[in-house]
Parts: sequence; structure tokens; C-alpha cells
Amino acid sequence: MADYPLGRFRYTVEIEGIQVGGFSEVTGIDASVDVIEYREGNMVQTPMKFPGLIRYGNITLKKGLIAGGKDLYDWMMSGVTGSSEVTRKTVTVTLLGPDGSSKASWRAINAWAVKYTGPDFSATASEVAVETLEFTHEGLTRES
Repeated sequence: MADYPLGRFRYTVEIEGIQVGGFSEVTGIDASVDVIEYREGNMVQTPMKFPGLIRYGNITLKKGLIAGGKDLYDWMMSGVTGSSEVTRKTVTVTLLGPDGSSKASWRAINAWAVKYTGPDFSATASEVAVETLEFTHEGLTRES
């Protein structure tokens, strides 16, 4: 079978190995490396460049609000109320092929929630109420 580009609409999200429901959107899976420039006194034109710190962007999950389903909210609040430590978890996003098999996955290590946004409300709208959870993490791996 030939290689083919995969659609971005079929995926799963797991937090600590537990399927946490269907998410309508996952954004922010990225990593970048800081560039350190160094110039010695006799270097006239171009400084040398070295890799510095690796930085990971925050990942945002969006999903339809389910009555009674406040696990994501509770995860965030567990680290800021009544406890001095955040609850760090591994979050895995897996891209699925047309047959439902795993084709690629991204694993965010030591993730913890930093922002929760509840749904917007409007009496004239007919869309699903969507809640958003943003989390930060300390490392990102990609597996095939």
C-alpha cells in the first residue's frame, strides 16, 4: 500500500492512558529550539550559532460540554486550590488512519492544566456549548 496523506479529523486523546471523550479540536502541538549566537572578537560578518533551550507550546483541547462531565475542570483546579502541587499527567494525541488504526501519536510529558474556558452562551445560536482546556508540558515525543 502506498503512503498517503492522512486526514486531520480522525484522532483520539488520552490523559494518563484514559480515553477522555471526543474533542472537536486539538491545537498547539509544537516545539522550537532557541538559537544562541556567539561572536568572537575577530569574527566580522556572521556569528556562530548553537542550539539552546527547547521550548514547547501550550496544547489546547476543545470539546462539547457534557452535563456532569467536569473531569478536565477538576484536573486544573486540583493544582491551584487546596494543594501546593499541580497534578502532572501524560497526554497523548493519536492520529488514526481510515481503518481506525494508529498512524502517528504525540505524547506530552508532565502536562498540567493552566487555563480553562467555559462555553459562550447565546439565545440565538444553535451550536454545541464548547469548553476549552489549555495545558503546558515539559516534553513532546512523536511516535509512528
